[in-house]
Amino acid sequence: MKVLVIGAGNMGLTYSEGMATSPLLGKHKLNIYDTDPKKITTLQKDPKFKVYDNLEDCLPHADLVFIAVKPYHSEALFEQMKPMINDSQIFVSLMAGVTIDFIKEHLGISKVVRTMPNLPAKVGKGVTSYTESEPVSKVELILVRNLLDTTGTSIHVDSEKYIDASTGISGSGPAYVFYFMQSMLEAAQKMGFSDYDSKVLVSNTFEGAIELFNQSNLSPEGWIDRVASKGGTTQAAIDSMEDNNVKQLIQDAAYAAFNRAIELGKDH
Repeated sequence: MKVLVIGAGNMGLTYSEGMATSPLLGKHKLNIYDTDPKKITTLQKDPKFKVYDNLEDCLPHADLVFIAVKPYHSEALFEQMKPMINDSQIFVSLMAGVTIDFIKEHLGISKVVRTMPNLPAKVGKGVTSYTESEPVSKVELILVRNLLDTTGTSIHVDSEKYIDASTGISGSGPAYVFYFMQSMLEAAQKMGFSDYDSKVLVSNTFEGAIELFNQSNLSPEGWIDRVASKGGTTQAAIDSMEDNNVKQLIQDAAYAAFNRAIELGKDH
């Protein structure tokens, strides 16, 4: 199977790195198209990739095309792509806020998979939600899923509503975690810990908590109950968060991202 990735930015290159070793490619190298001469020169040194700077040389021959450009570049790109494609090809969008209908209309094709990737895909810990247009067959969808899973895991959702919703949870979610981590780092530093020790304290605490959660059937609330003794230090911290409505503020933030994703989709 010939796979082409259009756009070698953060997400495009992340998924390219993962998919390049997939057995689904068979004897073919993963194809990448970009217009940045510096990126092209760098990528050409990597034996996993076949790199192009001309769409005519790669797009018509691809079976599956991943589109990983900035959403505001999509319309001009689609206009360039349209004469070179055929309806048997499958198009997978890694673009935030660009709807399936917009892609179908501007490319004149029917087989589209829309995804919501997230940043931890860069370290093989990503989660990608995805949904498809009706003409995409179950076999084709399995192929797409297997490729998405090269960067972590993926979840199939029933409609684009859940792509927008996952934007508010997994897509933007790493930033919420980093925000919380930064707050804890600053607290540790104010308490007198060095920058290095603060980083170790915070990063290992997050990593350990996640591992505990993943290796058990306990909910986060269940773990809080185990850690927080009545009248103890942890309970004092939880009480402070509850008094300051932190849980609701985090939920509000997730919905703000969700609603913004919906707004972006109205333009695409």
